[in-house]
Amino acid sequence: MLFATKGIFAKQLYSMGVSVEALVTIRATLAVPLFWWLALRREPIAVIRQTPPSAVLAAVIAGALCYYVGALLDFHALTMIDASIERVLIFSYPAMVVLFTSVRDRQRPSARVLGAVALAYLGIFFTMGGFDMVELRANLVGALLVIGSALTYAVYFIISEKYTRLIGSARFTLIAMTASASCLVVHFAFIGGTAQLPMISAPAWGLLFVIAVVCMFLPAQLQAEGVRQIGAQRGAVMSTVGPPTTVILAFFLLGERLSGWQWVGIALIVLGILVLDLTRSQAVTRTQAASQAEPSPPRSKSNE
Repeated sequence: MLFATKGIFAKQLYSMGVSVEALVTIRATLAVPLFWWLALRREPIAVIRQTPPSAVLAAVIAGALCYYVGALLDFHALTMIDASIERVLIFSYPAMVVLFTSVRDRQRPSARVLGAVALAYLGIFFTMGGFDMVELRANLVGALLVIGSALTYAVYFIISEKYTRLIGSARFTLIAMTASASCLVVHFAFIGGTAQLPMISAPAWGLLFVIAVVCMFLPAQLQAEGVRQIGAQRGAVMSTVGPPTTVILAFFLLGERLSGWQWVGIALIVLGILVLDLTRSQAVTRTQAASQAEPSPPRSKSNE
């Protein structure tokens, strides 16, 4: 839900003259000290330095891909489409997580899973405008940017599922966010963005701090810990609260209104993700039942 408020703050900051690159870079730079603070509260720097190189590399790749490339794509899209549409489209990443997990585990998705994924992507089509060609063309470029960003989120989920269990959620998130912030600072300096900093107003700086804490630090930490405890697939499904949260906030705070086709799209996406969750839950239940039904090995006479 905290992630879902991002678009609301971004729209307000754009109206105050803050550029996409400035917003993304400042947000990440303000959040990094908080990630360091939390990580150092949990373990000393000597332990962090002992992180296996493979885990460091994985976290760096995940952070740079998701919170550098993905964030730039996502925030650029918010200049083209409504915040409510952006949040619904970014919500396509749980379906990507399920498909990537099936490929990784070399397990062919069931018919129900494929049907649920099809529902989700049919919902994306309707959310972009559906059969309203004018609406579809208006949202096409922004929507494609968001879907590209969703792809990076899916990859982040898959990588974090493995490595948060190895090095902990705080350390993994710390490395990922530090890497993404470093990439953004270099990018921002390269395009000459530092000249924009004196022109940012005091109220805008206040909102930038809020978006760094409320929309990046807190949800990223909660997400990493949640994925560590319940896995990538179920963690992705829990994000079903995101689209309704953004739609409600955008309605009351930004005056955004969705068309009938877009409401159909939202319903199909949420339905598809819920079907995926139900399918996974039933599979886990069957696995647990099968393991409990296995006969225990006979005891030897020496144990009697």
